Amino acid sequence: MLDLVLQAFQTLFSPENFPFLVMGVLLGLVIGVFPGLGGIAGLSLLLPFIYGMDEVSALATLVGLVAVIPTSATFTSVLMGIPGSSSSQATVLDGFALAKKGQASRALAAAFSSSLFGGLFGALILTFFVQIARPMILLFGSAELFMLAIFGISMVGSLSGKSVIKGVIACGLGLLIGSIGAAPATGEYRMVFGINYLYDGIPLVIVALSIFAFPEISELFRKDTAIAEGAKLDKGGWFVGIKDLLKNKWLALRCSGIGTIVGAIPGMGGSVVDWIAYGHVVQTSSDKSQFGKGDIRGVIAPESANNAKEGGALMPTLLFGIPGSGSMAVFLGGMVLIGIEAGPSMVTKDIDLTYTIIWSLAIANVLGAGLSLLLAGPISQLTRIKFSLLAPFMIMVISFAAFQATKDIADLWVLLIFGMLGIFMKRFGWSRPAFLIGFVLATQAESYLNMSVQFYGFNMFFRPGVIVILILTLLSIYFSRRGGSVDENAELIEKGLKQKIKLAPQILFASVIGIFIIINLWDSIQQSFLGGVFPMAISIVLLPFIALLFYYYLNDRQERPEIFDTELVAEPGTFKSAWYEPLVWVGGLYLLSVILGFIPAIILFFVFFFTFKANTSWLQTALLTFGGVALLMIFSHFLNLELPQGLI
Repeated sequence: MLDLVLQAFQTLFSPENFPFLVMGVLLGLVIGVFPGLGGIAGLSLLLPFIYGMDEVSALATLVGLVAVIPTSATFTSVLMGIPGSSSSQATVLDGFALAKKGQASRALAAAFSSSLFGGLFGALILTFFVQIARPMILLFGSAELFMLAIFGISMVGSLSGKSVIKGVIACGLGLLIGSIGAAPATGEYRMVFGINYLYDGIPLVIVALSIFAFPEISELFRKDTAIAEGAKLDKGGWFVGIKDLLKNKWLALRCSGIGTIVGAIPGMGGSVVDWIAYGHVVQTSSDKSQFGKGDIRGVIAPESANNAKEGGALMPTLLFGIPGSGSMAVFLGGMVLIGIEAGPSMVTKDIDLTYTIIWSLAIANVLGAGLSLLLAGPISQLTRIKFSLLAPFMIMVISFAAFQATKDIADLWVLLIFGMLGIFMKRFGWSRPAFLIGFVLATQAESYLNMSVQFYGFNMFFRPGVIVILILTLLSIYFSRRGGSVDENAELIEKGLKQKIKLAPQILFASVIGIFIIINLWDSIQQSFLGGVFPMAISIVLLPFIALLFYYYLNDRQERPEIFDTELVAEPGTFKSAWYEPLVWVGGLYLLSVILGFIPAIILFFVFFFTFKANTSWLQTALLTFGGVALLMIFSHFLNLELPQGLI
């Protein structure tokens, strides 16, 4: 075994192969910086170029790219509050809070060093367990996978904020929206109302970008200040971040283990691993007071897990030809293109290629984390720039990234609609992480439940693996409520700036959610049993919670610790414009995109925004507009990505 490992190392570092690994790493860093693109887009871009390449060079390029995307995706998660990828969602909660305190370089350094640790851990586990992992992975049937989805949902207790009621409803709302489209068991279409766009469901990238990015952009937009307003940037923050990792090394080790295990389970993928790791650190911490407000542990946990999961995801991909995630599915296609067949042969006659993949994974993590650490300090300076100068670029990037989901102009309008939902959820104290967990796990939970009932019936609950995961889930629920949970808006409440709360907007918002739940219940009744039972059950469970929420709204007028409007507890004069103004600007951009196309629309958007909102000179406006549009066109050209086309 040792001879094979050393031989693979020597082959990878040969002058013929190593440059391709570096190229994959650099491309992965660039793609990762753009929110929402992720490994699927990057790997899809590479496939035409690897055809006919040498096996080792092609594998090194593919692994180099996929290994570092979770690392570079951290830049936007920390600096702008925009999830860079599906596995960097949880990093936003504390990473962006640290950036607003002027500790962006510390958060980035902790994130990158944790990513390096997790990536190397995943490669190490893959090295030693690749030949014995097969029977372990086969232990997970549909019943165990369903319980794992329920285990992920149990993290809602840690992330529901001050109101458990709102947290449960938010999670249920995510489950219902995640079930829009074709039912996994029967193919019946649910909640589509004849709208073509909804037949395939709503893409995760759009929901994640809108729910997290829009509220932060809206708040900073209205304040018209820098992200790190009034806070001095931490000097030597990169060194402090590395020390944070060393201080929390056992946490990083545990979360790397979680990432490897979850990554190795086909179907779970990277969309939930960061939330499980984040929920774990919240549940196991004696002091939960700083989570959501800038706790460095809230960065270390998800970042060590999301890089470790790549090593785990390679196990079922290589051993069974079963991709553990979307990016692994494309990776599998790349293996076929270069003539490599995944399966048992990868641990017998092709074991040398397996170890080449492992070495590529380890070295790519070192290169990616090293380059990112070098850039952490300079890039963190972005948090000192007045936000009105950054806002157009951020809106351009998330719009461009969202459009890549289905290449339909409706992507932009759905982004805007869910952006409005995210703004109201944050304003009225509804847990956005709980909503996103529900949305991510909806399809997996329903699919595995249907299969389990058909395969095992009620005996599914007596399988040893199911019992173990059920016990872990119950422990998770217990520990999540012991000592409180993460509250995104706790900082405002602690300031003691409460004013008279207006309940009318909150009641209206809750009413809209209640109506949506009732419509969902009505729609599910029209389906067959297997097609409608999942959304029907969720709707029935949610209705008593909605009723209880209205009871508190209408009767408990003296003490409402869980019902507050964050906008109304902010300092007077904090906001310089109305809450809907950012939506008007973005809506105008999308309307122009429908008529003129994205490039002419973004040019007009930049010119008007910089001139009338940012009050820049004509020269500054021209330079900023040219720079933004040029960057967009260069990126879309070289990555062969599409832009919205207009009617004209």
